[in-house]
Amino acid sequence: MRWDGQKDGADPQQALPGLPGLVRSVRAPDFADVVFHEVRAKSVLNEVPGDRMPFRWTVNPYRGCTHGCTYCLAGDTPVLLANGRTKPIAELSVGEEVFGTFEGRYVSTRVKAHWTTVKPAYRVTLEDGTRVVASGDHRFLAQDGWRHVTPGRCADFEERPFLGKGTRLVGTGRFAAPPTVNDSYRTGYLWGVVRGGLPGDPDVLARARDYGAGRIPRDGDLVAWPTAPDDDWSKGFLAGLFDSRGTVTGGELVLSSSDGAVFDAAVVALARLRIGHAVEVRGVRVTGGLADRLRFLHLVGPAVSRGNAVEGLPVPRSGGPAVVSVESLGVTRTLYDITTGTGDFVANGLVSHNCFARNTHTYLDLDAGRDFDAQVVVKVNAPEVLATQLKSPRWRREHVALGTNTDPYQRAEGRYALMPGIIRALADSGTPFSVLTKGTVLARDIPLLRSVDVPVGVGVSIALLDRELQAGLEPGTPSPQARLELVRKVREAGLPCGVFIAPVLPGLTDGAEQLDALLAEIAAAGATGVTVLPLHLRPGAREWFGRWLVRERPDLVDGYRRLYARGAYVDPRYRRWLAARVRPLLRRHGLAVSGLRDAVGVPGDAAGGWPAGSLPAGAPDRSEVDQEQLTLL
Repeated sequence: MRWDGQKDGADPQQALPGLPGLVRSVRAPDFADVVFHEVRAKSVLNEVPGDRMPFRWTVNPYRGCTHGCTYCLAGDTPVLLANGRTKPIAELSVGEEVFGTFEGRYVSTRVKAHWTTVKPAYRVTLEDGTRVVASGDHRFLAQDGWRHVTPGRCADFEERPFLGKGTRLVGTGRFAAPPTVNDSYRTGYLWGVVRGGLPGDPDVLARARDYGAGRIPRDGDLVAWPTAPDDDWSKGFLAGLFDSRGTVTGGELVLSSSDGAVFDAAVVALARLRIGHAVEVRGVRVTGGLADRLRFLHLVGPAVSRGNAVEGLPVPRSGGPAVVSVESLGVTRTLYDITTGTGDFVANGLVSHNCFARNTHTYLDLDAGRDFDAQVVVKVNAPEVLATQLKSPRWRREHVALGTNTDPYQRAEGRYALMPGIIRALADSGTPFSVLTKGTVLARDIPLLRSVDVPVGVGVSIALLDRELQAGLEPGTPSPQARLELVRKVREAGLPCGVFIAPVLPGLTDGAEQLDALLAEIAAAGATGVTVLPLHLRPGAREWFGRWLVRERPDLVDGYRRLYARGAYVDPRYRRWLAARVRPLLRRHGLAVSGLRDAVGVPGDAAGGWPAGSLPAGAPDRSEVDQEQLTLL
């Protein structure tokens, strides 16, 4: 491989000069479509936030830039669409239209990119009750310009401005929750749209027909007004009336009707929902500013999009809600970001910055999206930097975990050989450590691991035995047989080795015969312990796996929808079923582990533990597996 002849800047698509410490960017023949960005890091020892892991410190020689700013939000954060509605940022797609800002006004802009990353999370609370979960690097527009959520530095630049108590933020105002579409809401909508005068809009007609079970009631069918309409009926009624008789002029929302009973019902519904309004000759007008108008639209949920209620309106630069608190959640979360044509978007009523030109931006985030696979940052001086950090008089020789974010024994380690120096640095400082890997390159360092005079834990991930299925689900990783051989070599060297059967795929790898065969092989290889983890479908992984499932096993799609209907974690009933299936198999193969509550679990379960041997002796007894912080699994 012609590694040494490549220079920084030789290929503008290959080099990233904005990456702090960049020495050169390398494209090697043996790694198709992958660029290695060699950097000289300033720090490689990273503290894990929170207290859910059995270690506080990690080292990842292969990963994204540790100084890279990432502008990212929790997946359920609502984003203002160009049609006036909202959608969680996790569900946005490239090409969708959202609202951004340009020259001081709200304008529609297109989503150009959408990705995820994993970062420590913070909750920002405002005086109007708005709450947003974001990374510390995320930026919101304040009265005096862009501010990050938390203090810090970006690369070698000056201290960045950050949010403090009393900082006033700019935006449209807090978003209201959408209506609950139940029978009461549907009935109210039909009353509003039919009595208001059914329009010819196809979206309105489709909704009315759907709510009427295939039949749109006639005006004469709706005579006896409800005596005690509830909030849901009132929301549906206002949505229907707005779809039939609503107008937006200059951003103002007006409902009108020549039918006195309909008009009176609208006024009563507005009052019931505490929506400011004024009765005028032309109808009843929703009063207040943009925040009040958006609250009405989001609260009642009309079928007709009303993006013209926002388009072109000025962005206020004063009087916004003040920050009450910025709190660390103490955990790492999967967070989301988008790139838009304007470089910003509106998230839960706040103008939010995004990475405008991601591929060449000064603050790079190479741990997100496709870059995770195609752009690998290599800390070529990791052993030397770590050795220096471990000599600090403040270092308490706490357990350090290797491989919790990216695999330290990925294929590139065969070329860079960073791990031997890292292992020696840890051992020379008297620091216990553990290694989690799917890579068989670890076999090279077994003699070194055996020789060190500190506690060592080794964990290997093996999901299944079927080579064909494994090649489709885990392309580029060593075969199951190769990983089993790695376990055998580790144990023959007298080292402990725990195995994660992760992930177990419902309907694909959870059969009794499949699990029995895999556990038999793991026991024969001499593993010191086993933990079984069912598939965890975080956003990002969920979409990728969903596409694979539709393409390869469409017969399982409906079952997966039911099992993961509540989110990333599989249904608790399946977890209990899997636990019941695995327990006797563990006992049969002598793999039941004493000291752990059980051998089956998912993140957050009291039953999910680290397998014996995967942690160094004397590690704190916090054995629950937090898969959110273990992207390797």
